[in-house]
Amino acid sequence: MSVFTKYLYVFFVSMVPLIELRGAIPISQLPGIELPLLPSYIVAVIGNMLPVPIIYLFARKVLEWGADKPVIGKFFTFCLEKGKKGGEKLQEKAGRGLFWALMLFVGIPLPGTGAWTGTLAASILDMDFKSTVASVMLGVLLAGIIMGAASAGLFGALGAIF
Repeated sequence: MSVFTKYLYVFFVSMVPLIELRGAIPISQLPGIELPLLPSYIVAVIGNMLPVPIIYLFARKVLEWGADKPVIGKFFTFCLEKGKKGGEKLQEKAGRGLFWALMLFVGIPLPGTGAWTGTLAASILDMDFKSTVASVMLGVLLAGIIMGAASAGLFGALGAIF
């Protein structure tokens, strides 16, 4: 596999919902791929952020449209409910600090808290576009730093020291 193909793989994995950058950065460090961490981080951040404007502008409308359709309705309703619950939790905890709460929601690499869910939640909460993109971008950068440190073995080394 060429180096370009490996970066392309990291790029596309970082665009996949639920996996996102949180999976792409560790994949970039696997035996057989072993890409340098900083370029992998940059590629994964770009790949993870690319769908954000599309999600913000269209996902809610598409999900609302498909919620009552046969076959896809249950899944679309599930996605809407997940976004709504995420948004309500953010709103409860954040109050007026919604920007920072969204950043932390996206930035702390836990299952179901990435850029896709965060952007959908912001859309459902009617957070403005610029604030959403900025907050999600900071969150993605934070998640990337955390995952990069974990992939580099920093947390294991700290555990061995303490």
